[in-house]
Amino acid sequence: MYPEDLKYHPEHCWARIEGNIATLGITYYAQDQLGEIVFLELPAVSTDVSAGKAYAEIESVKSVSDVYSPVNGTIVETNQEVVEAPEIINEDCYNQGWMVKVELAEDSGVEDLLDAAAYEKLISE
Repeated sequence: MYPEDLKYHPEHCWARIEGNIATLGITYYAQDQLGEIVFLELPAVSTDVSAGKAYAEIESVKSVSDVYSPVNGTIVETNQEVVEAPEIINEDCYNQGWMVKVELAEDSGVEDLLDAAAYEKLISE
């Protein structure tokens, strides 16, 4: 449920780090708490993001929530498929349901993120 190759932020988002690019999305726990996702608003490419700060807005049948960045950097790509069909996030939050790709800043904040075991411990408390 929480892939070992990802890094996690306490605000229920994940980062897949590949070189200096981080692919970002929300965790299974987050999408489960939200319920059926019906709308997603992503920022434009070249928008700077900061760890722990909101960069997107996600709406479900239950509520509207902010999506927080787990890292510092600049958006280099957005996933338009999930904007057009946000239910993909409920179906596959770790692969097809990614939201943005970020070129990591020098002070990316990656070292502050949790591994899968630490994140699972956090959400079980």
